[in-house]
Amino acid sequence: MEIKMTTMGLLIYITMFLYLLAMTFTIRKKSELGKKVFLLGFTVAVVSFVYRYIDVAHWPMQNLFEVFMSLGLFIYPISILSEKYLNVRGGASDMLLGVVILFPAGFVFTAEPQQLPPALQSWLFAPHVAVYMISYVLMAKAAIQAGFQLKETNNKLSGEYEQATYNMVRVGFPFLTLGLILGSWWGKLAWGDFWAWDPKELWSLISWLIFVGYLHVRYMFGRKYSRYNSYLAILGMVAIILTLLWVNLSKLFPGLHNYAS
Repeated sequence: MEIKMTTMGLLIYITMFLYLLAMTFTIRKKSELGKKVFLLGFTVAVVSFVYRYIDVAHWPMQNLFEVFMSLGLFIYPISILSEKYLNVRGGASDMLLGVVILFPAGFVFTAEPQQLPPALQSWLFAPHVAVYMISYVLMAKAAIQAGFQLKETNNKLSGEYEQATYNMVRVGFPFLTLGLILGSWWGKLAWGDFWAWDPKELWSLISWLIFVGYLHVRYMFGRKYSRYNSYLAILGMVAIILTLLWVNLSKLFPGLHNYAS
């Protein structure tokens, strides 16, 4: 564990503290105050992103420190938009998710600035990574709703959680698909082929296929197999975590994307 005694580290810790404070207010039935503090945390996250962008002179999405730092930026707008347009309330769970997402940036991965390798010096760099980040946060929220559904004994609430899971997946899946397509296009430009059977590519495909399975079962059978649907949503998130972390960090998977570690 590494505590970062830098401006960058301080900004991340302030964001985490504000997200935790917002969660505390929300749990204590002070939801309006919680939302205001959540917004304040998001504002500090934006400052963090801009500060990092100026410091490294490129979009801060290169390595795992920057990825988790940037993921912490997406949680607030996705939480608000999900509640407004998808009828999926996140509240305290979204605030806690923001803290969990920022923890690796704050305490695990080094913040040492790095130069972009040639493969990342493409206009596709920012949109490819950004759409994947959006999809990952959406799918994480789906997995949380699926977990609530599995533990719920009240049929009405269980149905609401199942519907919330589906709402999140059906929005997250197009972003996951777009990320895969942009990655293939980028691979063609960078390495001369749309598909290189790289471990990161394979695990991204596995994640995508799991959610294809989820949507297929949901479309064919509706809520008849709701618990199986929820297990698939959680399994898809596990595959995403493997794609993001294990493939980058494990020596079992050397490949073209090792710079991401």
